Amino acid sequence: MTETATNAESYRVTADELRSFIERIERLDAEKKDLAEQQKEVMAEAKGRGYDTKVIRKVVALRKRDENDIAEEEAVLEMYKEALGM
Repeated sequence: MTETATNAESYRVTADELRSFIERIERLDAEKKDLAEQQKEVMAEAKGRGYDTKVIRKVVALRKRDENDIAEEEAVLEMYKEALGM
């Protein structure tokens, strides 16, 4: 095999691999879009049933966090509120 043929084959393999990565990313982007749409639908349903979606989002964010971090943040918040006479 000549060096030119080897380079062409190497390029083809690299191009195929690159195409594969790009196609996988595109599929994942489509899945993310679908999931985001489903989340919007759930929020709309919750809102339709009278729930405060802003609070729901906060609860979801809190559930992702460590309890100790939340407690520390709440303690600091209380301290600041007290300092401001709130």
